[in-house]
Amino acid sequence: MSVAEKVQGVPPAVDAPRRRGRVTDEHGKRVRVWELALRYVLLLAVLALTVGPFLWQLSTSLKGPTEDIFSSPPKFLPGDPTLHNYERVADTIPVWDYALNSLKVATANVVTNCVGAALAGYALARLRYRGRRVATLVFILAMLVPVEGIIIAQFTTMRELGLNNTLVGVVLPGCIGAMNVLLMRNAFLNLPYEIEEAAFVDGANAWQRFLRIALPSVKGTLAVVAIFAFMGAWDDFLWPLIVLSDPEKFTLTIGLNYLHGTFANDERLVAAGTVIAVAPLIALFACLQRYFFRGVGEGAVKG
Repeated sequence: MSVAEKVQGVPPAVDAPRRRGRVTDEHGKRVRVWELALRYVLLLAVLALTVGPFLWQLSTSLKGPTEDIFSSPPKFLPGDPTLHNYERVADTIPVWDYALNSLKVATANVVTNCVGAALAGYALARLRYRGRRVATLVFILAMLVPVEGIIIAQFTTMRELGLNNTLVGVVLPGCIGAMNVLLMRNAFLNLPYEIEEAAFVDGANAWQRFLRIALPSVKGTLAVVAIFAFMGAWDDFLWPLIVLSDPEKFTLTIGLNYLHGTFANDERLVAAGTVIAVAPLIALFACLQRYFFRGVGEGAVKG
């Protein structure tokens, strides 16, 4: 026993288990049992509200035609899981052709947003020119305009350009998002100026500083932009519905809407189509989640 322990008069063998059993937060402050239980209850409630509907759709899509999906109390797990509902979706509508069209639109949207938002964000954050603050304000104001307020003007523009009923017309209005530009701007602002100043002294021009120094440091924010751009293009329904008129060019969201309208009474078929539409988003986030959570901190708004 040390001198300090003798003076305090607390046996270390008795005090150690108490400290090990104590629950603390990130600041070392003790958390009461009822507070910890309340946190878990709230987390489970949020989890049930967000993930619960998708899990129910997944369960419904795996249930056979003889299984009652409206039983009381509801039965969550399918008694005899089957993939027949997914085969029926492919037989009912050309779901894979629609998915390919959505993939083309989403991929183009990701590329244009990552390239355009990175260039615009770097220009707003690092370059010095007249009107930079006004340009930043324009991007902020663009976020406040609802899509429904400008959709007629967008449709007229696409018609004048001859891009109606084309996938290019679907991609063009959302090729660079204002929110993505601001995310990249804030990420570039968080980088130390000393690094670029050293590169400038060594003779690096603006493009070299952007490609070799600034851009590799904000890969996390680029992943965030890619996820947002992919989700926005993949889930978009209103704009493709207005622009496209040829069924061969329909995206997945429009095709599944026809499935829901034609077979609304067959909940298993609709659930299978919903899972097909959501699966690519889950796969994308699973691949980029490490960069996503790091990029949220890089692109956070400075206080």
